[in-house]
Amino acid sequence: MHKPITILLAEDEPALGQIIKESLETRNFKVLLCDNGETAYSTYKKEQPEILVLDVMMPKKDGFTLAKEIRTEDDTIPIIFLTAKSQTQDVVDGFTIGGNDYLKKPFSMEELIVRIHNLIDRTKVQKTAQILPIGDFTFHFPKQTLQYKSEATVQLTHREAHLLFHLIKNKNQVLDRSLILNKLWGSDDFFNARSMDVFISKLRKKLKQDKSLQILNVRGFGYKLIC
Repeated sequence: MHKPITILLAEDEPALGQIIKESLETRNFKVLLCDNGETAYSTYKKEQPEILVLDVMMPKKDGFTLAKEIRTEDDTIPIIFLTAKSQTQDVVDGFTIGGNDYLKKPFSMEELIVRIHNLIDRTKVQKTAQILPIGDFTFHFPKQTLQYKSEATVQLTHREAHLLFHLIKNKNQVLDRSLILNKLWGSDDFFNARSMDVFISKLRKKLKQDKSLQILNVRGFGYKLIC
């Protein structure tokens, strides 16, 4: 049997937290359950888990604040937000501060487990990927940095880095909108589509120094990185 993946689960609803913990433990996960953001942060520092599953609304320190603090120390650990919120801006905010995925309550345990495995696998790919040239830029996927010629590097968020990685891998070809939404966001619903549009705009701004690079919106299909 493989070594269990260690998950830090921060959930302030005792019954729900225990159900998630017990369900994950029956599937060979080690679960560190915390009921508030402050305890979750100290547990993260002490135990160094492999993935974080954070409820957004928690006492003492909410999930977004906790994620921001952890991202200043670790820019690679995967983070999944659990939220009852469904507003577009809440979703965008979660991704902007470094979240990798989110689940709206109520959710199925099978869906959570699939998303955990997907993020763990993506993190492994990220750590082994090569440095990728793109026009006059150098994209360092493992470090999630973008450098224009010999200028200072720019730090990308997790979402920006993964989106740019797939655009580069499919450069001069249409990157299917639905495919990439399902792969990186977990579904191709309206809220996720709006979120991806925001991240595409951010990438365009960061690549604008090289006039030979363009990210085109191919209406009805997806995006194309012209390089």
